[in-house]
Amino acid sequence: MSSFTIYLIGMLLVIGGLAYVAWMLHTPTHWLIAGVVVMLGLGVLGAVKSTRRRDPPGP
Repeated sequence: MSSFTIYLIGMLLVIGGLAYVAWMLHTPTHWLIAGVVVMLGLGVLGAVKSTRRRDPPGP
């Protein structure tokens, strides 16, 4: 399994936990969905940034 996949699985677990806590606190659904979408976007950006291979130096 690649580092990217492991990173995304971890982010999904964190997002799921935070969404569950927000739901338990009776957060309005539209705020809950907006928060999940933002966290998913940040998770993908973080995964790409941390697992990106560096370009080899030019000639």
